[in-house]
Amino acid sequence: MPELPEAEVAARQLRARLIGAQVTGVLVGRSDIVREGGETDRWYPGSVVTAVDRYGKSVAIEFEKAGDRRYLVAELGMTGLLLFPTVPIKFPQHVHYTMQFDSASTGSLRYWNPRRFGRLSLLDRAGLDRYRARRFGCDPLQVTGEEFAELLLQRRRRLKAVLLHQQVIAGIGNIYANEALFRARLHPDVLASQLAPSAANRLYHAMQAILREASACGGSSVKDFFAPDGSAGTFKQHHLVYGKEGLPCPGKCGTFIRRIQSERSSFICTTCQKIRTRR
Repeated sequence: MPELPEAEVAARQLRARLIGAQVTGVLVGRSDIVREGGETDRWYPGSVVTAVDRYGKSVAIEFEKAGDRRYLVAELGMTGLLLFPTVPIKFPQHVHYTMQFDSASTGSLRYWNPRRFGRLSLLDRAGLDRYRARRFGCDPLQVTGEEFAELLLQRRRRLKAVLLHQQVIAGIGNIYANEALFRARLHPDVLASQLAPSAANRLYHAMQAILREASACGGSSVKDFFAPDGSAGTFKQHHLVYGKEGLPCPGKCGTFIRRIQSERSSFICTTCQKIRTRR
């Protein structure tokens, strides 16, 4: 956590509140939270927010000043949150970066991250292009079905590992990989390159449907995620298998959901998700 839907929710809220706002100040709580471009933070005061985008699980804010454009990219990591000042924070010492704005409706934006797996990057356009090329594969909501099938065909790795590889497909994490594989009736350990076209097509549509549904629900607030306005996502209520170990399969096949451990925990129905390659 957070994954693509949670980053999308954050980007939408920031877009609605920040565009047109002018930066009045930058407060750095921990300099090591800025992975790249920390020496440029003095450029941002006086700039105006012109766009907010999502790349994979990250949120990118675009600023303009005197014809120049720069960016702040926030990796949310496992516990990173972008929060408006109206949201109460239990441990304010974990607010590592704050941007202040002249907007009365916003005031400031805080980057809160107790475990610090995520980072911030302050980039110019060339730096953003390099950042995107280095860190992100295709976007699962923008890739075509044909491109997705070809991507799987080229990779002789376990299917779930491919879904989680951010340089291949950017934005899917453990929650939505589990849910998509169950909906597509595919075992996480089948080799991606051995999927039949019909199976790849099922996975493609399941993946896109789940990511869109989760975004519409505000994401999945399983442990640590809250949107910038402090609201919790409700898609957890629609999880079919993630975290459901020992419960009956929602497909009503009579099997109970099992948890299997590899790089990350997988929750599967061993009846509905047999290893098949030609179906």
